[in-house]
Amino acid sequence: MAILEEPYKDVVEVRNFIDGEWVASKGETKEVVNPATGKVIATVPISTADEFDQAVDAAQEAFEDWRRTTPLARSRILFRLKELLEENFEEVSRIQTMEHGKTIDESRGETRRGIENVEVACGIPTLQQGYYSEDIASGIDEWVIPTPLGVFGVISPFNFPWMIPLWSIPYAIATGNTVVLKPSSEVPLSQMRLAELAEEAGVPPGVWNVVNGGRTVVGSMLEHPGIKGVTFVGSTPTGKIIYEGCGRTQKRCIAQNGAKNAMVVMPDCELRSTVASTMTSFFGNAGQRCLAAANLVVVGDDDAFYEELVGQITERAAEMTIGYGLDESVQMGPVRDEGKKQRILGYIESGIADGATLRLDGRSPTITGDYPDTCFLGPTIFENVSPEMAIARDEIFGPVMSVMRVGDLDEAIELCNDSEFGNGHSIFTQNGRAARDFQYRVESGNVGINIGIVAPVAFFPFSGMKDSFYGTLHTQGKEAVRFFTESKVVIQRWF
Repeated sequence: MAILEEPYKDVVEVRNFIDGEWVASKGETKEVVNPATGKVIATVPISTADEFDQAVDAAQEAFEDWRRTTPLARSRILFRLKELLEENFEEVSRIQTMEHGKTIDESRGETRRGIENVEVACGIPTLQQGYYSEDIASGIDEWVIPTPLGVFGVISPFNFPWMIPLWSIPYAIATGNTVVLKPSSEVPLSQMRLAELAEEAGVPPGVWNVVNGGRTVVGSMLEHPGIKGVTFVGSTPTGKIIYEGCGRTQKRCIAQNGAKNAMVVMPDCELRSTVASTMTSFFGNAGQRCLAAANLVVVGDDDAFYEELVGQITERAAEMTIGYGLDESVQMGPVRDEGKKQRILGYIESGIADGATLRLDGRSPTITGDYPDTCFLGPTIFENVSPEMAIARDEIFGPVMSVMRVGDLDEAIELCNDSEFGNGHSIFTQNGRAARDFQYRVESGNVGINIGIVAPVAFFPFSGMKDSFYGTLHTQGKEAVRFFTESKVVIQRWF
């Protein structure tokens, strides 16, 4: 059926992209499995430290010519890349669904968000402008020149294989730097295709490099003296390692980490849109999203409102169509692999053991189509959850909703702020004062007011607080431009 058309028909041999060449690795290989069908779709290398060093050498050599390339010329290459991404929009979206499992509509949304970052970076002739003042003292002028630094490393996660590298790479190369990307070895196909399109767009050899692998590549990236900075998106424990490693070796770092987001619902919310928002926020991407809501915090003692809200959510969640995401009718795909499913099942068992009540049990979902149930879960909803339970405290990274009740907004904000994470909390209300109070007091880098997924657009930074973010500047937009440049201050006088 055309609806299930897969871009790759045969098993793909993923290679590294170094100095404009696709090269086989000497490291061992692992299989990439489509989580919906259970079929092997690719083999990916676990590269060696020497291979990473070769990529850095190529990037360093390319840097001198690339930094001398005018911002306009770099921008024109990015414009061409943007055109190619539009031309191949459907293909790259389907690749994401094949390797990750998300629905095709979710993949299309991810593709669009990635393209938007390329569009913003196309404005680098303006974004990278410095500033100037004459006569700061008698006969002395001073100005600031945003200057590229060299080679940057990018470490991307499995959950958004296409978009997240594009939070960093377009800004890095637009400002005159070169990059070495390590994609997640679970989902390497999106970045293989993106590098092919970057090459076609005219990105010179050595400017954009891809080295597949695992801990060896990450460790080499942290230790290599030629790497000036690293951007990372992933779990908090790994983010701590990245951040500490960059500090030890004097590298810049952006580490965007884990989350445990709360959606606070006030009794005066607009019920229909609130319920609709919970579907995408809690269960979109099968819950594998750092901005996914995890705890539904219902404010007030109105039992009728509570039952209407949770009842409608449960009814909608129970009706979700689960299956292979290339089927346009499917609303939720599988989690990425069997190990992740088992981890989520462990948390569901933990919730039951701790005394929470299963309102909706997603452990044995009905799957549309003839596919193995290895990686599939359905939406799961717990009630009677208390803050000390693991399901309320830990990042589950799956389609699990924990419902908690609090007496008032103060208690809701306190519950949010008690979390070690501060990534993306939201409130649903029609009361402006309550919304403003929540916005002002909640400790969260991204705050939603009647927004379920508080994902900043490309010209705003992707923020975070507490254990959800380590660093000073963020990916995307102006802050990314600042991260990938240093302010060279020139003070000049002529006699």
